[in-house]
Order: sequence, then structure tokens, then C-alpha cells
Amino acid sequence: MQEQPLISHIVELIGRLRKALYTILISFILVFAFKYSITRIDPPGILVIVPIPSIDDSFSVSVINFFIHATVPKGVEIITISPFDPLLAAAQISLFLAVIIALPIVLWEVWAFISPGLYEHERRMLKASVLPAMVLFALGSLFAYAIIIPVIFKFFLFYAKALNVEPTISLRSFVQTILALMLSMGLAFQTPLIMTILTRFRIVKASTWRQYWRWGVLASFLFALIVSPGTTGGIIETTIGLTMSALYIVGVLASMIVDKRQSLNGK
Repeated sequence: MQEQPLISHIVELIGRLRKALYTILISFILVFAFKYSITRIDPPGILVIVPIPSIDDSFSVSVINFFIHATVPKGVEIITISPFDPLLAAAQISLFLAVIIALPIVLWEVWAFISPGLYEHERRMLKASVLPAMVLFALGSLFAYAIIIPVIFKFFLFYAKALNVEPTISLRSFVQTILALMLSMGLAFQTPLIMTILTRFRIVKASTWRQYWRWGVLASFLFALIVSPGTTGGIIETTIGLTMSALYIVGVLASMIVDKRQSLNGK
């Protein structure tokens, strides 16, 4: 295969980045400026999702309302401090959802750019990692949504009542807290997969992961201290730290299996 000049790679990269950004932009508009209703077409009785232009009742607004009703305990009031809080909150939710919606195309563009420079076994490994990465991200976000976020707001309400102050939180702070925790935990749950890939590519040996497990546990609790708001008396920090430590141990076991298979195959 003839090696292409550097300028050709740069032009290709710019083109693929442009396609990925256009996809995210279109997804952002569809989430930020449209609501959706299900309509039946008779005949033949097919259900069709119809987009309807709407800013005040868009899909992003519906998602924010869902988070408010699902995670905020009774007694906590969501307020707006700045006139732009509702707009910025909807924009942040829309961007988060747009990236998720556009992710298949973004991943395809990334894959099309890097795959020509990979060996066949490296291509197979990365292809096999896409679905586990998505599942792990979903599990991490669900962990944040179902466990971390409700506990944080319950402690927030508890301390507000103890100090005899009104338990209020700004809409933008609420959305930022939700997104930051779901994103950080979704990425953190990639730990075992990243460890396995590094071992598969012979960058880090399984014995190294096993030898430095104490550092892995320490890093897990340091991560917990960083992402936790620190208002739960150590409960959330401990929960995240133990969860991340368990994920590290899973990564160690998975990398040991990969290392053993490579030794048996002589690769």
C-alpha cells in the first residue's frame, strides 16, 4: 500500500471532522427546536413519529422535566437565577443528547480515518470493543442517575432543613450536576475495557495491573473525591470508590484472560 503524503491525511481528517460536526449540529437542532408526536396513518395503520417545531416544548425541555420529576425530592425547589438559565439548560441537555444520537456516525468517521493504519487483529479488537463500550457507558450513566444523584439531592434537602434555609437550586446548576455525574460515571465505567485493550495490544501486561492493584484502588477513591460534590458525609465517595475498585478488579481479571489466550496462541 502506497503511503499518502501528510497533507492528504490532514485534508481527510478535516473532511471527516466536518461530517461529524454537521451530524452533531443537525442532531442538536432536532433535539433543541422540535417536539415529537406519534401519528397513525390509516391505511395501512402505520405509526409515524412526526417532528413539530417547538422551542418551549421541545424534546430537550421534556428531558429536563423528566429529570426534575424523577430525581428531585419533594421539598427542593428548582429556580432560575439568570434570565438565560432555561435557555442554557436546554442547550446543554441538547448538546449531550446530540452527541449520543450522532455517536454512530462520529465513530464511523473516526474508524474510517484510523482503520487503514491498523493491523487486521487490531481492527477486530476495536470493532469488538464498540458494543461493550456503549453498554458500559450506559451502565455508568444509569448508576449515576439511579444511585448517586438521588442520594446527593436527599442530603442537600437534609442539610438545608438542618440549617433552616430554603432548599433551592438553580436550573442551570441542576442540569450541570446531572450531566457531569452521568458523563463522568459513563466514562469511568470504561476502565475494565481500557485495561483489557491495553493488555491486548501488549502495552500493559496483566501482571502489571495485578501488581499495582493498590494504586488502582487509590486512584478509584481519588476519582470519587473529585467527581463527588462532597455533601453526603462520605457515603457517595465511598460508594463510587468501591464501585471503581470493583471495576478495576474486573479489568485485572479480564486482562489476565486476554494475556493467557495470547500466550496459548503464541501471539
